[in-house]
Amino acid sequence: MRKPFARLMAGVLLVGVTGCGSAGASGSGLPPGPDSRPGPVGVVAEFLDAARQRDHAAMASRFGTGGGPIGETGGPVGCAFRRLGAWIGLGERCLRREEVELRMDVIAVVLAHESYRVGKQEGVVGRGRPAARVEVEVVTGGRGVVVPFVVIRADDGRWLVGEVGLAELVR
Repeated sequence: MRKPFARLMAGVLLVGVTGCGSAGASGSGLPPGPDSRPGPVGVVAEFLDAARQRDHAAMASRFGTGGGPIGETGGPVGCAFRRLGAWIGLGERCLRREEVELRMDVIAVVLAHESYRVGKQEGVVGRGRPAARVEVEVVTGGRGVVVPFVVIRADDGRWLVGEVGLAELVR
């Protein structure tokens, strides 16, 4: 029963989420964020820990695009400007808090795990901004599955999870 639901939700997430354990030092030469913020590996570990606890706010603060975390809408005024920009084709609309919470909950359900181990990390080229691919072995149901995460550097210097290879977990 879980697999069809997980496949459906993974499909929804792959369309709607992109662009929308243990931690270690960076192995790819990519620096941490400013002000001692976590680097690519650290933000993936924080995201996975938040997912395990189903802490949607913590997940949403570590997931996003170059513009910033998905959970930060800029308040009513900022959201109004984004809505106007989306209407004339200059950007994307703000997500409602309920939409963000639902997306983070689906990711948390698919990422449910007993443990994880961060594997290799490498830079990703061609993104127009610093990005890294971090492979994580997620142990769920007694089996280990390698899940790729793409982490990007946002405009404010923070590293954010931009993509999660959830399809690997529902095969």
